[in-house]
Amino acid sequence: MRSLRALENQIPAWRQVLRAAQAKEKNSISKNWVQLATTATDGSPRVRTVVFRGWHGASELDLVTDRRSEKSIEIQENPRIEICWLLPKAKSQFRFRGINTFLTAEREKEAVQQHWQKLSAKAKASWFWPAPGLSLNSKSYFPLQVPEETPPPDNFELIRVNCEMVELLELTATPHRRFCWKAENGWLKEAINP
Repeated sequence: MRSLRALENQIPAWRQVLRAAQAKEKNSISKNWVQLATTATDGSPRVRTVVFRGWHGASELDLVTDRRSEKSIEIQENPRIEICWLLPKAKSQFRFRGINTFLTAEREKEAVQQHWQKLSAKAKASWFWPAPGLSLNSKSYFPLQVPEETPPPDNFELIRVNCEMVELLELTATPHRRFCWKAENGWLKEAINP
């Protein structure tokens, strides 16, 4: 019998389905763009597009954000989130429901450093811009790039989503096909009505 740790790190079948759908997108700039839904502090829904940054373990999805942003505040208050990932060439829509994993300071520092190193100098520069969502000041400075060796600023934040449920809507046939996988039942695939 395999250990509980081995089962936790086993790649779920839905990851293989997602990988195949991503492959159809080829070099599309948007193939890593996902829509992140959170709950605003007033209880209203919020959604925005962010960049998928990779997987941690079997079913934790990584994103990065500016700690000064509203989404960061919203996730601190309510860590339950949903991600919608549309892959148009594959005619597939994936939805990931989960919870932000709050890491220990040491683990977060290591993960943040790894993600920071993967960014280009141009991408790193955006974390040195004025705080997002505030009124634009004509005297504000927006650097276009920073030196490669620049360390991550305190506002560079990792969002690590521990996926609890994944849904797939395939738009390739009529009627459409829809499937659901849940962590609580060992990621068994279930066909559901579209």
